[in-house]
Amino acid sequence: MTADPLAPLDLAFWNLESAGHPMHLAALGVFTAGSPSAAAHAADLLAARSAAVPGLRMRIRDTWQPLGLRRSLSALRRSLPAPGEPLTAALGRPLTSVVRGSLAFGGAAREADPGFDPLDHVRLHEPVADFHAAAGDLMGRPLERTRPPWEAHVLPEEGGARFAVLFKFHHALADGLRALTLAAALMDPTDLPTPRPRPAEPTRGVVPDVREVPGMVRDALAEAGRALDIGAAVARSTLDMRSSPALTCAPSGTRRAAGVVVDLDDVHRIRKSAGGTVNDVLIAVVAGALRRWLDERGDGSDGVAPRALVPVSRRRPRTAHPQGNRLSGYLIRLPLDEKDPVTRLTRVRTAMDRNKEAGPHRGAGAVALLAEHVPPLGHRLGGPLLGQAARLWFDVLVTSVPLPGFGLRLGGDPLGAVFPLAPLAPGHSLAVAVSTYRGRVHYGLVADGAAVDDLDLLARAVTEEVTALTVAAH
Repeated sequence: MTADPLAPLDLAFWNLESAGHPMHLAALGVFTAGSPSAAAHAADLLAARSAAVPGLRMRIRDTWQPLGLRRSLSALRRSLPAPGEPLTAALGRPLTSVVRGSLAFGGAAREADPGFDPLDHVRLHEPVADFHAAAGDLMGRPLERTRPPWEAHVLPEEGGARFAVLFKFHHALADGLRALTLAAALMDPTDLPTPRPRPAEPTRGVVPDVREVPGMVRDALAEAGRALDIGAAVARSTLDMRSSPALTCAPSGTRRAAGVVVDLDDVHRIRKSAGGTVNDVLIAVVAGALRRWLDERGDGSDGVAPRALVPVSRRRPRTAHPQGNRLSGYLIRLPLDEKDPVTRLTRVRTAMDRNKEAGPHRGAGAVALLAEHVPPLGHRLGGPLLGQAARLWFDVLVTSVPLPGFGLRLGGDPLGAVFPLAPLAPGHSLAVAVSTYRGRVHYGLVADGAAVDDLDLLARAVTEEVTALTVAAH
């Protein structure tokens, strides 16, 4: 059975997880039910279709012995000249992962699960009155780590007019774009753009071309310098902390979820009047909503500027990249201390422009790139410690998950809304995810169930902030 080692960032997510802090991301899709049996039919379709999606049959197996050593030795044998074959021909064949495969102690591998059973992953629930309340409860339950780490929960609505599907994917299995691809593969067939194939990597022999050595040295030094730059930026980001106790908490292991729908036309009107990008507006809305929420609950927002981690995907949406997370990020201060909504947006735009000018490979937000400099055993031993340090690095996650512009269906029933849900880092009480679908913006809010018992107030504050920005920007 072929096993592929997890990429460094995937391995980091796998080892960050604990019982109280599951590392899965999710999406809550709400469908219009065409019949009383629509939810049951949807569950049957999801189970049947998942068996045909290779990415959903992959489990993650911990490895404490040299991973892929047998395969690496096989590659080495293939690289040696056959009897009667010129040495130059053998040197032209690639030698794959000999060193990496021999030193992967403490790592993990992704492999096909021979006992994959779709019924272990697709569950039909009893009718519920509140999709978000049900999703919050399910978000607090870790995925089964001995099976392919994903689940689909079908939630019929009381009355039967709608049903929802909560897709959960472990972050080690998929980032946002990869999760979207896997979930879309379970929807009704549609004409999707054909992914562009990756350019073929140049063939490399056992011995590198001496002409490449100076470039390899320069690249290695540049990588080391970049890592030091990121580490220094992370250290600086912990200074002059001006956050709110409401955004940190002792973990309870429980979750709440809420969703907000905003008209995309309103966002575009704000952008055209006040400047910036759509993403700048969406982040500014989060800042304004947090200000309103803290003031309403009596915590106060004066002098508060929490650090928001804004993940940045390094994956091209239409390119057939392999599995694995390809993420960096930007770190910005949310100007909650600013009273004027338009000025808040301007400050967010300025901070994001500064991040973009530096690029996603520098600064404190790019700490995910450091995973590539940590050996597998380091991830194994340091994962829990790194998770506990997350609160020193940032205060709230604000992530955007792109969705297709065309409508999706399941069993003929149209998908009307999609609320992305992000994992909570240890010590954090809130995470915000945003998606745009069919002319509307969907905010998905996830909070620690014990620390934030008024998540509905924050959801209402999001709507109020959009209204305030729309009025102020004109």
